[in-house]
Amino acid sequence: MLKLTRKLEYALIALRHLQDKGDTFISAKEIADMYLIPQELLAKTLQQMVKLNYIKAAQGPHGGYRVRKGLTEISMTQFMEDLEGPIGIVDCNINAECIQLDNCNIRLPIKKINSNIREIFNEIRVGDITS
Repeated sequence: MLKLTRKLEYALIALRHLQDKGDTFISAKEIADMYLIPQELLAKTLQQMVKLNYIKAAQGPHGGYRVRKGLTEISMTQFMEDLEGPIGIVDCNINAECIQLDNCNIRLPIKKINSNIREIFNEIRVGDITS
């Protein structure tokens, strides 16, 4: 089944929430409580997005997270690969450790499908989902 990971789903939910709040810093707890997301996983995901420069963090009693500008310039392909690594519907499209690699009779069609999926996600911007 091809689907977004929970981590990506939570990241997008958080970005949308932060986008809605504008320049206000929002805590991980507020987001986790509102959307019933495990706070520990959300906090790790938010910290990763800070390191990737998607969001800004502030310490202190009025601290939290807020969105940086420019989400409309980031493709979903880039976003997904930044958070989770290469996109691939089968392992041989991600790495060459598959034992059937030399004898695989579906490798080329699967590679084309994977390429088409990447093209679709390249057309979608993170800002399209979070606005």
